[in-house]
Parts: sequence; structure tokens; C-alpha cells
Amino acid sequence: MKIIPAIDIIDGKCVRLTKGDYSTKKIYNVNPLEVAKSFEGNGIEYLHLVDLDGAKAHQIINYKVLEQIATQTSLKIDFGGGLKSDKDLEIAFSSGASQITGGSIAVKNPAIFENWLQQYGNEKIILGADCKDRKIATNGWLNTSDLDVLDFIEHYEKKGVQYVICTDISKDGMLEGTSNDLYQEIMKKTEVRLIASGGVSSIEDLIILEKLGCEGVIIGKAIYEGKITLEQLSQQITSQRINE
Repeated sequence: MKIIPAIDIIDGKCVRLTKGDYSTKKIYNVNPLEVAKSFEGNGIEYLHLVDLDGAKAHQIINYKVLEQIATQTSLKIDFGGGLKSDKDLEIAFSSGASQITGGSIAVKNPAIFENWLQQYGNEKIILGADCKDRKIATNGWLNTSDLDVLDFIEHYEKKGVQYVICTDISKDGMLEGTSNDLYQEIMKKTEVRLIASGGVSSIEDLIILEKLGCEGVIIGKAIYEGKITLEQLSQQITSQRINE
């Protein structure tokens, strides 16, 4: 299972929100590159980088942060937030993203999202399935749709989607555990590679998600609040490699 720390960006700074609420913003570091390098220094290979300014503005904003991290670390970066046009995608990939995540665009303009799948391939395009009470949320979680999360994932699986990041917004930033029942249901009814996100509070959560069969897990506030240390993540990665 891939261990994927998250860096969320507002005004070029590393922040975290609670349940996606921008008014809960807490700045953890003014230098995202420094944070990314600390991840890399502990054996972490992956990074989930979110442009929260972009999510609000409906276009890519913080691509310079992406470029900086991509050129000065070897992290494989999944980039999301505000990717709405072919131009946004070109900027993201040319700035160093290994993969991009599209959520709102897949709801509001499926033709563009499906074209990205065709153009770039399903190894590079991740479906963002962020939900609240099972309903898909869009625009940095500011709006909720009528789409059921499982129906949404199943629809795009038929279109060729292979990777899905599923965030239960009610869990995000709460440090109260993950939506294991939902993840189990998704993996039982689809063949997608599921990346769990939201609510991770301890190493035990990671062990449970790995046993469930998740492709990866995104960890945010638990790292920044010291609930999970980078040393613990390093040990977890080492033990995974030994057991492979």
C-alpha cells in the first residue's frame, strides 16, 4: 500500500482544513518544499499536492510550488485542485506532476475528463471521488451534488478509470478514523485501485486499510499534528518492503 502524505497549498503555504472548510485554515509551514524534502528524507516516495487556491478559482494557481517540489525532490506527485481545462493539465504535467486528480471536472464536464483519460491514459488520470453522506462534492467541497459515490465510481470505471481517491469529507481533518465500510463496499463492487483519504489518525488505521486492500492512503493532519511521526511512516514502509 502506498503511503502518500498530503500538502495542501493556500497562498503558497502548507495548510490544513477541517472538513474542507476554508475558514478552518491552519498554516503548518510557509515552505512546502521543506515539508516535501522531510517526507523524501524519511523514505517516502509519493506526495498528494492540492492547490486549494486553484480549487476555488477553477483554474491552476500554485503550479510554481509543484514545479519547485518536482525539480528539487524525487517524489512522485499527484496534483489536484482547480484543474478544469486542457491548458491546466498541460501546465500541471509540464510543472512535474506524475499524475493529476480530477473531481469537479468529472462531475461538471465529463467530456473533458474522458478526453483526458484517452489522451494521457488511465495511469496518469485519477478520479477524485470526494463525498459527504455518500454524495459527491465539488469545487473544493463547497458544493454537494446528487450523485452517489459508488454510482459515480462505477460509471467512470466503465470509462476506463483505474485509480480513485475517495475522501469522506465528514472524516477529513477530524483524526477520528477512516471510512472503512465505504471503502470495503467500493472495493467489493468495483475493480478500481482505491486510495483512501480522510480521517487517518494512527498507524493502526494504515494497517487496517492495507488489510482491506487499498492501493494507497493519503495522510494529512495526522502528520502535521504529530499523531503519526515520519519515523513511524518510515518504519511502516520498511516493513512493507521486507514483507513483499
